[in-house]
Parts: sequence; C-alpha cells; structure tokens
Amino acid sequence: MSEPQPTESSEQATSSIADRVGDLSDADMQHNVRELADVPSVEVISRAAVMLMSSAAEKLGLSEQDPDNAENRDLDEARRLITALAGLVISSVEYLGPHAGAIRDGLQTLQRAFREASAEPDPPGQGPGEKYTGPVY
Repeated sequence: MSEPQPTESSEQATSSIADRVGDLSDADMQHNVRELADVPSVEVISRAAVMLMSSAAEKLGLSEQDPDNAENRDLDEARRLITALAGLVISSVEYLGPHAGAIRDGLQTLQRAFREASAEPDPPGQGPGEKYTGPVY
C-alpha cells in the first residue's frame, strides 16, 4: 500500500497557517502577553468557568430544540466538563466575589440537566462534580 499523498488544498492550508504564525513578530507576542498580564485573576477564572459551562451545555444538547437527539450530545464529555467546572468553582469560590453565586447556580443547573439526560442517573453524590459539591438533587 502506498501512503496517502497530501492534496493541494491541505498543502496550501498548512503553508497558510505557517505564514500567519511566521508573521507574528516578537513585539506582537510581547503585546499579547502584556494584555494577559493586565487581566485580573477573577476575570480569567470567570471566563474559564463560562467556557466550561458553555461546552458542557453543548455536550448535553441543551442548545438544540430536542436535546435527546442533539447531534453533538456526548454525556461522557459533559461529565468531564462538569467535573472540571466543579473543581474550579469549589477551589476558587473565595476569589469570585459577586460572581460566585451565579457560577454555582450554573454548575448546579448543569448537574441536574446531566441527571435528567442520563438513562440511568448516578446515585446522589456520584454524579459529575458531586465529589466536590456534594449531592445535587
């Protein structure tokens, strides 16, 4: 068997990406690093939490009219994301200030949605993230 040959379009895409990366100067990279350094930690944590929440909601199919038949539904992936979110929230709750309540509510909503989506729901205390948050009913 011969190895598959790259198509012209994949070669063009690869060189296009390399060109864009090569176009970044040291000054541009330092500017981006400085911008990140100026972002308060509570904002970084909050953004990470929102990203985890959004991804978990997508994996639960909550963005679709019929979540049970959502094309992107993947409960195994949703479990991982919800557990990661729970760890982040519990470990950083003291830093989140006024954002803590809303983020915790979002986490519990996802935990309940996961339980409802599961064919065989986990026993209380064993659902995604519940080893950090305690049982969610």
